[in-house]
Amino acid sequence: MLDEVGLTPEHERAYRALVQLAGAQPGEVAAQLDTDEQQAEKLLAALIDAGLAAQQPAPDGTGQLYHAQPPDVTLGAALVRRQESLEEARRSVAQLAEEYRSSLRRHDADELVEIVRGRAALRQRLRHLQETAEQEALFFCRINPVAMSSADNSEEFTALARGVHYRVIYERALLEEPGMIESLEAGIRSGEQARVAATLPVRLAIFDRSVAVCPLVPDGDSREPTAAVVGRSQLLDALLALFDSAWDRASPVRLSTPDAGTGPVVDQPDTQERLLLSLFVAGVPDKAIASQLGISSRTVQRRFGELMARAGVDTRPGLAFQAARRGWV
Repeated sequence: MLDEVGLTPEHERAYRALVQLAGAQPGEVAAQLDTDEQQAEKLLAALIDAGLAAQQPAPDGTGQLYHAQPPDVTLGAALVRRQESLEEARRSVAQLAEEYRSSLRRHDADELVEIVRGRAALRQRLRHLQETAEQEALFFCRINPVAMSSADNSEEFTALARGVHYRVIYERALLEEPGMIESLEAGIRSGEQARVAATLPVRLAIFDRSVAVCPLVPDGDSREPTAAVVGRSQLLDALLALFDSAWDRASPVRLSTPDAGTGPVVDQPDTQERLLLSLFVAGVPDKAIASQLGISSRTVQRRFGELMARAGVDTRPGLAFQAARRGWV
């Protein structure tokens, strides 16, 4: 108990002896503690310094008489100081813990997410990631590209040639851009798997399911392009799930018949007809299809008429259904 005011268990025994004796001389305290009188005087002097004892002349004039003082005054104040000290220590520990967690969060963020600023830096990072990809590259391609257009992405063909698997989802409006269909055909002929979606939520590129690049500046923003490069994390898992979900809903673009084998194919669309059907199912307008394929809108309508006759239907929704059922798209 008395260690809170800097006294030892021996001092505590001396204090308890004074309480029990209700006033005593050093010799009586010494007898109670089974020690000598000189040691008892030292213990009593320490109790007086701590405010736990007082002395006065003995009534018979034979020496000093020692009395115990109430402990709550001295010890209560000491305990209050101790409580204040503990509270201050608690606040310091809490502050240090928050600084540690904040530092850890910054460290983790620096490890998992890197911010790339500027069009040139972003373009260089995308090129490097394609050059070092080993298995797979996944892309969301939206209209008005931030870093580089699909037509400028020559690294894709090099990566395809060494066996990297590309899956690309194009936003429908992008296919209406001049030269885009030609670029799309070149990619598909080189091994790219392509699909079309009406809209895409973000621009995105993921490589080997281990790193993703996602631009941060929204369309129309005048600030310089910035992008987050995301490493392995739950955020990357969410981006992968987003791509897989969009891929399942998007319309495929094909130039050849899947699993057609080497024998003759009866009533199958040719390469251009299959591309035309893919664009039609994806919702690309006739005018845009005609412009991209370098033919007139009348020719597009005529070819759709021929395909409907071949499929045995007289409406475009019926053609879309039969094209899907027969594996034309």
